[in-house]
Amino acid sequence: MHNLTIKQMSEKLHAGEITSVQLTQHYLDRIAKFDAELNAYVTVTPELAMQMAQEADERFKAGTAELLTGIPVAHKDIFCTDGIKTSCSSKMLDNFIAPYDAHVVSQLKKVGMPILGKTNMDEFAMGSTSESSYYGPTKNPWDHKAVPGGSSGGAAAVIAAGLAPMATGTDTGGSIRQPAAFCGITGIKPTYGMVSRFGIVAYASSFDQAGPMTRSAEDAAWMLNAMAGFDERDSTSLQQEKPDFAASLGESLVGLKVGIPAEYFGEGLDPEVETIVKNAIAEIEKLGASTVPVSLPNKDLAVPSYYVLAPAEASSNLSRFDGVRFGYRCENPTDLQDMYQRSRGEGFGAEVKRRIMVGAYALSAGFYDAYYLKAQKLRRMVRDDFTKAFESCDVIMGPVAPSTAFNIGEKSDDQVSMYLSDLYTIPVNLAGLPGISVPAGFADNGRPVGLHIVGPYFSEAKLLNIGHQYQQVTDWHKQMPEQYQG
Repeated sequence: MHNLTIKQMSEKLHAGEITSVQLTQHYLDRIAKFDAELNAYVTVTPELAMQMAQEADERFKAGTAELLTGIPVAHKDIFCTDGIKTSCSSKMLDNFIAPYDAHVVSQLKKVGMPILGKTNMDEFAMGSTSESSYYGPTKNPWDHKAVPGGSSGGAAAVIAAGLAPMATGTDTGGSIRQPAAFCGITGIKPTYGMVSRFGIVAYASSFDQAGPMTRSAEDAAWMLNAMAGFDERDSTSLQQEKPDFAASLGESLVGLKVGIPAEYFGEGLDPEVETIVKNAIAEIEKLGASTVPVSLPNKDLAVPSYYVLAPAEASSNLSRFDGVRFGYRCENPTDLQDMYQRSRGEGFGAEVKRRIMVGAYALSAGFYDAYYLKAQKLRRMVRDDFTKAFESCDVIMGPVAPSTAFNIGEKSDDQVSMYLSDLYTIPVNLAGLPGISVPAGFADNGRPVGLHIVGPYFSEAKLLNIGHQYQQVTDWHKQMPEQYQG
């Protein structure tokens, strides 16, 4: 059953050929069999999943089932889930049981999707490898020596290994698209504000955006339909009519203009990745699209400006975790100051503390203008580059990451090198644009490569259709590591 698409699962559930209880139990059995070697789940909720599956089956009997009813889902451990631990893979929140559901979680509950559990991630979503988790690193299903990407590495791994048919992720600097590329699955970051951030533990509030992670673009369209929409509890949620993201699947690509930025195919890009991405673009040209050169001249300013702005927002957002209002509290503090210092020092990991200190420094008196304001100006320049580029093309295509997944521990002592792995994804977050990663092939080392497609604001349906059309003539998205096929 784990080889079925979401559409096929839905059809079989509605036809009575399988039940949600059978489908959910199938995934729980696979989690029990395979997750110990991947460490992709932080929490598994078998009793809750089976209870929700039984309720879904009752909806089929009552004739009230919807398209996604009965299909199980895994949530990144950054989404608050009522009654389930929400740790952000941090010691700081290891004992935190959320008293309410995030908007996305409640939306998927409404349609009757059983919750399999919570997936592993980089601590507080700060990372590109899923190595900084308090619960240990997640392994890439394609090669256990490799990272799955991050920060939604656990979500990507469970999809790639068939331990969930779909999962939620969040993308602050590439955290959906980069792990999707590293694990050979499909992941889309919607336009900022398209999906409510209510109930997502905040990292960098002007960047954070939730999105679906699935095997195919068609599956992602179905899931995004359930996740997106206005939410009055999120002040940045967009007040506009939600489109049907699956409605345009099947539209022709004839006449589509694809922008190719020269800056995306220069120094630092692995030649093998470049060849695979160019082959994927050539395949899309065969479907009727044409390519035009575009320029994103300020691409190299994106990473340094992001690593001022995001830590600045993180230093503010994470100030609430002090051992009093939220989170871990140290043992036997001598006074209030000692409790604050030791609770935060012992509760946060190294990368989180590094970003809090960088952010606090950038916001401090005397340095605010020199760093934070300057970075905001650079952010505007990056956004203006995209605006100008989209005057001559419909979408932009290029690589998701400069290389395939690297080995666990390979970049642990070189933070700058790790930050540069998000070179192609961060500009999209700075501009608030939608972007999707679709599987495009494999390098000689057997590790997947993703094609990055970026569109103007609110072009999610177009991006999903392009991915879907590409997946009609290729089968990279259907590939699964041999040891997880049975």
